[in-house]
Amino acid sequence: MKIKLAYGRKGLSLCLSDDLDVEVIEPRYVEGLPDQAKAVQDALRQPIESKPLKQLVKSSDRVGIVFNDITRPTPYKIILPVLLEELNLPDDRIVLLNATGTHRPNTETELRGMLGDEILDRFRIIQNDAQERASHTLAGTTKSGNDIWIHTELLECDVRILTGFIEPHFFAGFSGGGKACMPGMALLETVLRNHCVEHLDHPMSSWGITHGNPVWEEIFEATSMVSPTFLLNVTLNRDQKITAVFAGNLEKAHEQGCKFVKENAMVAVKEPFDIVIAGNSGYPFDLNLYQAVKGMSAAFQVVKKAGSIIVAADCWDGIPEHGEYSRLLLEATSPENLLQTIRSPGFQRQDMWQAQIQALISQKIDVYFYSENLSQEQIMGALLKPCQSIETTVDRLARKYGHQASICILPEGPHTIPYISESEAK
Repeated sequence: MKIKLAYGRKGLSLCLSDDLDVEVIEPRYVEGLPDQAKAVQDALRQPIESKPLKQLVKSSDRVGIVFNDITRPTPYKIILPVLLEELNLPDDRIVLLNATGTHRPNTETELRGMLGDEILDRFRIIQNDAQERASHTLAGTTKSGNDIWIHTELLECDVRILTGFIEPHFFAGFSGGGKACMPGMALLETVLRNHCVEHLDHPMSSWGITHGNPVWEEIFEATSMVSPTFLLNVTLNRDQKITAVFAGNLEKAHEQGCKFVKENAMVAVKEPFDIVIAGNSGYPFDLNLYQAVKGMSAAFQVVKKAGSIIVAADCWDGIPEHGEYSRLLLEATSPENLLQTIRSPGFQRQDMWQAQIQALISQKIDVYFYSENLSQEQIMGALLKPCQSIETTVDRLARKYGHQASICILPEGPHTIPYISESEAK
C-alpha cells in the first residue's frame, strides 16, 4: 500500500505491506473557490451580521490589520490586495500588525513570501513582541482575573480588522476568530494565564470545542474588550486554496466558519487503533517540533491505551531554539517529571502549554518521531522515540500487536480530527 503524508513542501511517501489492516482517514475534500479574490470581495461587501466594511471606515480613520505569522498559511497575497482596495485609504492610514503571539519574529524573507514585495514595501509593519511590556496596554480584566495586555498600536487604531484562517485547534477548539488578537497581539503574561495548567487540564479544552472551553471563552472575552471592527477569516483545503470566506461580526462570522470546518475536518471512527501514523499538515505547519505536538494530539484521539503513535514532521526550524519549549523538555527526565514540574504551585514559563500536552500524551503511550532535520539525540532529548524509517517501525509494531493489529493513517495530520463515535463506542 502506498500513501503520501503531508510533510514539508514535497510530502513523504510511504509503502506499507498490503497484508496490514490499514484505514486512511482524511477530511472531506472541498474544491477551492473558482475566483478567490472575488469571494473575498463579496464577503467584505455582504458580511455576516455587520455593515459592509466600507461603511465602517471613515477617511480620517487609522486602520490596523492583524495578520498571521509564518506558522499559518493564510493566503495574504490574495486577501490583502482585496482588503486594501476595499478600504481605499492612503497607505499612511494603515498599519499591518503581525500576530506572532509568543512565537519568534518573522524574518524579512518570510514576510515577503507571505505578503509580497509591494505590500511589504508600502506599509508599516509591526510584529508583536510578547516579552516587551512597554509596547502593550491593559485593555481590561477577564472574569477569571486575567489582565489582558494587548499591543498598544492595535488599541490606538480607530478600526481594527482581524484576519486569519480557521482550522481545528488542539486546545482552543478552533483557530481564527479572536486568536489573532489574543494570543496573537498579547503580552506573554496574559498568554500564560490563558494557557495555564488548569485550563489545559480541563476536559473541554480540546479539538472542535468552543463554548464550555475555558481557553476559547477567555480568548473571546479578551478580544471583545478590544472591540474589533471586523473579522475576515477563510478556510482552506489541502492545496491551501480558499474554500469559503467568513467576514463580519467577530462572534457570528467565526461561529459559521467553525461549523463549516467541523463538518469537513472532523471524522468519526468506530473504535481506537493500535498504531496511528500522522503528518503535521506539511509546510508551514510542520516547521518545528513545537508545532508537531498538534499532529501528536490529533493521533492521540483515536489510539488505544496501549497503542503507539508515529508522527512525521519536517522541522526545518528545529525544535526550535527560541522560546522555552526545548529547555522544558531537556530539563525533564521523563514525561511524568515534566508534568510534575509544570503542575508545581506558581510555575509559569513560556511554551509550558505545548510541553504539557506532549507530556500528557507521551506518559500514556509510545510516541515515535520522524524528521529529516532532527537528530536521534534531539528527538530523545525531547522525550520522544526516534524513528529512522516509518515502514520499519510499523513492521516492528505490527509484530508487537499481532497479526490483527489495526493501523490508522492521517495523511493531512491535524487537518483531520478523528474521534471515536459515541454511538459505535457503546
